[in-house]
Amino acid sequence: MSRARDGGRGFWPLRDLPVVGWLTATAGVALVHPVVPAPRWLMIHLLLLGAVGHAILVWSRHFTEALLHTAPGPGDRRTQSRRLLQFNAGAVLVVTGVVSATWPVTVAGAAAVAGAVGWHGAALGRQLHRAPPGRFRSTVRHHVVAAALLPVGATLGTLLARGLGGPWQERALLAHVVVNVLGWVGLTVVGTLVTLWPAMLRTRIAEDAERAARRALPVLAGAVVVAAGGALAGSRTLAVAGLAGYVAGLVLVGRVLVATARTRPPSSYPTWSVAAAVLWLTGCVAAATVAVGTAGSWAEAGDRLAWLTPFLAAGFGAQVLLGALSHLVPVALGGGAVPVRAANTVLDRGGPLRIAVVNAGLLVCVLPVPSVVRVGASALVLAGLGAFVPLLFLAIGASRRARAGDAGPGGGAVGGPHPPTTAARPRGQAAGLAVAGLAAVALVVAAGVAVDPSALPDARALAAVPAADVVPTGRTTTVRVEARDMRFTPETVDVPAGDRLVVELVNADDAAVHDLVLDSGADSGRLAPGESTRLDVGVVGTDLEGWCSVVGHRQMGMVLHVRAVGGTSSPAAGSAVDAAAGPGSAADDLDFAAEPGDGFTAHDPVLPPLTDERVHRLTLPVSEVEREVAPGVTQQLWTFGGSAPGPVLHGRVGDVFEVTLVNDGTIGHSIDFHAGALAPDGPMRTIPPGESLVYRFTATRAGVWMYHCSTAPMSAHIANGMFGAVVIEPDGLPAVDRSYVLVQSELYLGPQGGPVDVAKLAEERPDAVVFNGYADQYDARPLTAEVGERVRIWVLDAGPNRATSFHVVGGQFDTVYAEGTHLLQPGAGGSQVLALGPAQGGFVELTFPEAGRYPVVSHVVVDAERGAHGVVEVSAGR
Repeated sequence: MSRARDGGRGFWPLRDLPVVGWLTATAGVALVHPVVPAPRWLMIHLLLLGAVGHAILVWSRHFTEALLHTAPGPGDRRTQSRRLLQFNAGAVLVVTGVVSATWPVTVAGAAAVAGAVGWHGAALGRQLHRAPPGRFRSTVRHHVVAAALLPVGATLGTLLARGLGGPWQERALLAHVVVNVLGWVGLTVVGTLVTLWPAMLRTRIAEDAERAARRALPVLAGAVVVAAGGALAGSRTLAVAGLAGYVAGLVLVGRVLVATARTRPPSSYPTWSVAAAVLWLTGCVAAATVAVGTAGSWAEAGDRLAWLTPFLAAGFGAQVLLGALSHLVPVALGGGAVPVRAANTVLDRGGPLRIAVVNAGLLVCVLPVPSVVRVGASALVLAGLGAFVPLLFLAIGASRRARAGDAGPGGGAVGGPHPPTTAARPRGQAAGLAVAGLAAVALVVAAGVAVDPSALPDARALAAVPAADVVPTGRTTTVRVEARDMRFTPETVDVPAGDRLVVELVNADDAAVHDLVLDSGADSGRLAPGESTRLDVGVVGTDLEGWCSVVGHRQMGMVLHVRAVGGTSSPAAGSAVDAAAGPGSAADDLDFAAEPGDGFTAHDPVLPPLTDERVHRLTLPVSEVEREVAPGVTQQLWTFGGSAPGPVLHGRVGDVFEVTLVNDGTIGHSIDFHAGALAPDGPMRTIPPGESLVYRFTATRAGVWMYHCSTAPMSAHIANGMFGAVVIEPDGLPAVDRSYVLVQSELYLGPQGGPVDVAKLAEERPDAVVFNGYADQYDARPLTAEVGERVRIWVLDAGPNRATSFHVVGGQFDTVYAEGTHLLQPGAGGSQVLALGPAQGGFVELTFPEAGRYPVVSHVVVDAERGAHGVVEVSAGR
């Protein structure tokens, strides 16, 4: 039976469209990822589960029929359509269930996916059993074993979506990635490339290709079982051995692929894309082997794997998919030699440019570059990969137009004549396009540095002014200074007067960003962890003082003294302080009688509703934003999610919270959730700009809990906006008519548009004390209630320094709850305040007897008079 008659060629919607849909969805989520829940998980699964999984079902069947020379039966197309429909519907349910935290939907989707793939594997196994002996049966065995692994990976993924306690989460995550990516996807790809790679290069299959595939299968499959089993058993030794074994299996097949490429080197987009994908697969598995083997705990191993997975998905998964489809789609469209060639020509457009942009961009993202550079490089990678979708539609159109004017035979199939292709692109043209791609990546890096000059060290040679009686010696004194743990080592440097001083500055911290600024004007620029630079201070004729200019670091002790031996002392001991003082404080513009403008929107004080989800997944990007904190007063805040306080998390006892912290700032940050009890070493560590971590905890106790940045100096990070509330409801908490959340904090105002004034902070001299980040905002935009309604107000004192005594003027509390216990319940009397120290929280309940405006204040009255003040506006109701 011909392929044309059974529908293998030509347009088949259920076969051809889902991949395009999944790829488009992946690109769409990438573009809007800041507003999408769990964007990293979503992009990876849209690509690998949706697009790659669908392609495997389609093309492994195609290769099985071609290699075994088996003809499809009368109802095979209908059966395949049902299988594809079940798989794609299941994948949609998995994505929907995880994003909405609806576990039964996730279970149903995973069962549908596993069932479709198991059905597919059984069908391939039956074909293999019925087929006569042949040369490439091992390729089909790869497909069958891969299909057998997917249900295991789907089960692990379902358990991960439910949430596992302790180190089980990280161990199951490693097993899930190994089984699904290295097993289901990896085994399929490796087995297929043994025959597809020579066809793509239009050369003969190597003599020992089948033997290499046959030998590699037990190595690769066994490695997957050992690595996944070791992870689940809690043995990192076994997990590492399995990953190393997988690399060995890749080498077995890779030797054949390299030998084939030597006979006819890659010269088109499909071949270069597949070659790059194999390199990324090998590199990522090798890196995972080292990362897991050197991790200090399963939590650290999980974080490293989470960092590596996007490169595995984009570098390997996306590139092997697009490269293979660029070769196979023209053949599947059919129509003869001319239409196939026409489609090939379109899909090869800009090939070297796209390959260079994608792979150079990914390599830039691997490096410890600033976040703005990583964002730009990621955008280029997305553009390079995303170009396939419009080119695919153009190729389909070109094939149809060519088919209308050419009815000649041809097209070929795997194992038969090679499909016709376009003439090879001239080598000079290909090199030029590749250079253009590299230049585009270099331009993005340069633009990122221009936008954020602190991204790269800038060793500006601003000479110190020598004393008038000091004669330059012509000599240079070079010293090495390390920045670590809020200290410069050494803290004092002696320089012969008249010598030129060169400081070799090394940031030896694991996560914190540092710099060195001298009162002479010399400035190293910001250094990321591990970076170094040479700072030419100039000729030294007098004592100098230097410091780290990152907010709070100088106050923590990061000061460097330069002594000019034989010279003069600094004329003013306070000059360094004066030099850093900068412009006047925004407190000069603070007017508590002022009203915010007409367009002002208050921070929403309403407690987010409690949902049915028991696993809460969210991404908290750290961002540096300029916000108004009082009428006419702005500050540069460090925020979780773009606001201070950060978003309120709301759940029940027993709920699991999985928070991805992404540091899009310019210095190191961290996060500490008081609502979870766990070792702080891993999840609370400081991460440098551009990096991320996953913080997972189970809420085992009720209360309103603080979360905050714990990077030193912690007081500065909290005072500059890095705090928020987690509300965990006690069991049996009765419903009320209205629930509000008020987080009290302090403002230590620096210059207009500048960060916190750490000198005021150290002296505990706040300029304002506020609810939800803005002075007196609920005077202008009151909370509301009706007479007789029961109102619950959750209160958190985020500090960092001052206590509160929360009071509603004209109201009496009949319920008071603080730090996990009821202090007062209805029928037991009344209360006038809720007293809380920094980082403590609770709630009060009351009803309002009549209409009016009821002030809410901190009864530390001086704080109420400087911003900790609002109003509940009570109406008579119906």
